Amino acid sequence: MYASTKSRRKSTNNPTNTSSILTPSNNVHSSSANTLSDDQRQEIKEAFDLFDTDKDGSIDYHELKVAFRALGFDLKKPEVLKLLRDHDRRGDGLMEFDDFYKIMTDKISSRDPAEEIRKAFTLFDEHGTGKITLSSLRRVAKELGEPLDEEELQAMIDEFDLDQDGAINQQEFFSIMTDEV
Repeated sequence: MYASTKSRRKSTNNPTNTSSILTPSNNVHSSSANTLSDDQRQEIKEAFDLFDTDKDGSIDYHELKVAFRALGFDLKKPEVLKLLRDHDRRGDGLMEFDDFYKIMTDKISSRDPAEEIRKAFTLFDEHGTGKITLSSLRRVAKELGEPLDEEELQAMIDEFDLDQDGAINQQEFFSIMTDEV
């Protein structure tokens, strides 16, 4: 029923733009559990608008799933279908922006900042060594399309490597992400 009530759309890139690979994200922590930053509100609107290609103010199951993923939530099919059923006001298999915004506000507000930071650390620490090395930092920069040269990457390691072992451990990373450096 919810498989695709709108025409199929081409896959698009992630609407979020990562400007720096070792700086706190607006998604990781907010000043209040119930308050979103202007950037977070804008991200929600941009994600919805990106997948509402016919600009009718609603998105279908596939668009909803991709919009969630674009905002950092990888929901399973049953979860997405339940949300869609619970918020399908017109019975047409579509979700309107107001409902999407409320759901995303609740999800973002209920994130555990420490858990989000741990998840981010694992993206850098692909081999499970407990360290972010120059090599892993280079890999992530390349994956994100960040045009950083070797000196800039090494400067990041040097700046945040508090125990001076040549890599960034999880505690150092946590300090970076929570502005405690």
